[in-house]
Amino acid sequence: MINSTPRSDPIARPDLVAPAATRAPVLGLGTDRFSAGNSAALRAALVAQPEIRPEVVARGRALAVDPSYPSVEVLRQVGAALLSSPDLTDDVS
Repeated sequence: MINSTPRSDPIARPDLVAPAATRAPVLGLGTDRFSAGNSAALRAALVAQPEIRPEVVARGRALAVDPSYPSVEVLRQVGAALLSSPDLTDDVS
């Protein structure tokens, strides 16, 4: 059931709400904003990239056969992070 808002509630009275400012936001360095032109440029840059990068594949193959990769220290850090992270399977939210 949807309860109606009483007329004494100031939120329900549009005449008591101040109009929003109409000035443009000030954008500084590092401010993100969406632009369809930026989106098109990003899409074009993505299309221009090769689907398979041979140098990355070669690096992956070299690391796959390297018995010291990843290092023992990295494996310990990853293991410690896994052991200290909460078990999210018990989360009921």
